[in-house]
Amino acid sequence: MRFFTSFDGIPADVGPAAVTFGKFDGMHTGHRTVIGTLRAAAAERGLSSTVLTFDRNPLALLDPPRCPESIVSNDQKRELIAAAGVDTMLQLPFDRVLSSMSATDFVETIIVGALRAKVVLVGPGTRFGSRGAGDFALLVALGERHGFEVRQLELHRDPDGLPVSSTRIRTLLAEGHVAAAGRLLGRHPSVRSMVVHGQQRGRALGYPTANLAPNLEGFIPADGVYAGLLTVDGQKMPSAVSIGNNPTFEGVPEKQVEAHVLDADLDLYDHIVELEFVDFIRGMVKYSTLEALIAQMGDDTERVRSVLAAHRT
Repeated sequence: MRFFTSFDGIPADVGPAAVTFGKFDGMHTGHRTVIGTLRAAAAERGLSSTVLTFDRNPLALLDPPRCPESIVSNDQKRELIAAAGVDTMLQLPFDRVLSSMSATDFVETIIVGALRAKVVLVGPGTRFGSRGAGDFALLVALGERHGFEVRQLELHRDPDGLPVSSTRIRTLLAEGHVAAAGRLLGRHPSVRSMVVHGQQRGRALGYPTANLAPNLEGFIPADGVYAGLLTVDGQKMPSAVSIGNNPTFEGVPEKQVEAHVLDADLDLYDHIVELEFVDFIRGMVKYSTLEALIAQMGDDTERVRSVLAAHRT
């Protein structure tokens, strides 16, 4: 996949293109359906499949208090879009210049001028340009003027008939419903970061953990213990993942993310690891004794083992 972060200087051989645009936060099953349709349209017309997206939610600039937390980082989004088989991705910085661009200029300068669009795919209710002034009718009119076809896609729904959206997924993750979020994402939700030195409490209790640096990529689910998978250097291993401040001990920072790899004691310090959340095991509990905590950790490990075995079948 060819990747650009500015529409200035995009080479002419990028197009002509079939283009879709949006935030694509999370790259959920709805986004995957859009990209599948985009690729089919590109193949049908002999075009390059192109995704235009932004480096942040526009609300981060326009209304920060209302801006939701991203489900994936920019790097994660890029990897997911590349894995979906797109030919070209343009990720623009959503800055004051872009936010003040009129809807017509957005289409004529970027969609037509830089990407040489011949087909444009949009979802229902898509808005674009300064103050969201651009809509489907304007896009159709500009398509007639500049020679590109516009196709409006239906809203993607889950098997229960409910719309799939990044907002729903954030809500599920914030409540710890990682399995349900995973069904909407089409994969296990995940975070990644570097493993750093902790306070060695898990090792002292017989359950060594990989502690992740706090600058994680991805949306951190609700506090609790999860059945998960840790991937490092391409190797995926079953793990019990803990999120929270571990109320049994004093002085543990909030939202600490750590993983105990089952049946292995690895030196993961300074490695970048990815943690996938498969299912929720239990919430955080304060234990009165270390013996009670150790017994609970043993039970957690067996429950994680059982959950992961069930997911493999």
